[in-house]
Amino acid sequence: MSALPTVTETRLRDAERSQAAILLAARDEFAGHGLAGARVDRIAERAQVNKRLIYYYFHSKDDLFLAVLEQAYADIRAAERELHLTDMPPAQAIRRLTEFTWEYYLAHPEFLTLLNSENLHQGRHVARSARAREMNSPLIDTLAQILERGRAEGIFRGGIDPVQLYVSIAGMAYFYLSNNHTLSAIFGRSLMTPKAQHERISHMCDVILGYVLKG
Repeated sequence: MSALPTVTETRLRDAERSQAAILLAARDEFAGHGLAGARVDRIAERAQVNKRLIYYYFHSKDDLFLAVLEQAYADIRAAERELHLTDMPPAQAIRRLTEFTWEYYLAHPEFLTLLNSENLHQGRHVARSARAREMNSPLIDTLAQILERGRAEGIFRGGIDPVQLYVSIAGMAYFYLSNNHTLSAIFGRSLMTPKAQHERISHMCDVILGYVLKG
C-alpha cells in the first residue's frame, strides 16, 4: 500500500501545476500580443490563478517573458533529442534535422512569434539567460559531431561551421514562415498551400545537402 503524499509534497505538486499553467497562459499571451502588449491580468485569467501568484513565482513581466522563452527553447531542444541524430548516417541526419526544423516551426507558430518579440527587444532577455545558452550548446555539439563524421567518411566537405549551418537551416524556415503573408502578396501566389510547403522543404534539403556534400 503506497504512502499518502506529505503536505510538503502536495504543496510542491500544486506549485508545479500552477507554474506550468502560468507559463502556458503566458506563452499564448506573449505570442498573441508581444511583450509590450501582453497583460498580466489576462495571463492570470487564462491560467485561472491570482495575479499575485504570478509575481510570487516570476517577479516581473520581463522575468516571466524570459521564463517563457527558456521553456520554448527547452521544448524544441527536447524534441530534437528525440530524433537521435547521432544514430543516423551523416547525410540522413542533416536531412532529418532540416525537415524537423521546418515541421516544428509549422506546428509551433507561437515559437516564431516569441522569437520575433524578443528580437524587437534586441535579445536582451535571452542575453542574460545562462540556461538558454546551455540548452543550445548540445545541439551545436551534435551537429559538429555529425559534420566531422561525414568529413571522416569522405562524404562531407571540411571546414563547415556548425553554428553557421544551423542558422542557415533555421533561417530558411523562419524567414519563409514569418514573412509568408507579405511574400505571398508580393509574388501573387500562396506560399502556404500543401504543394508550396512540400516544394519549400524539398528546396531547403537540396540547398543544405548541396552545401555539405562533397561535389
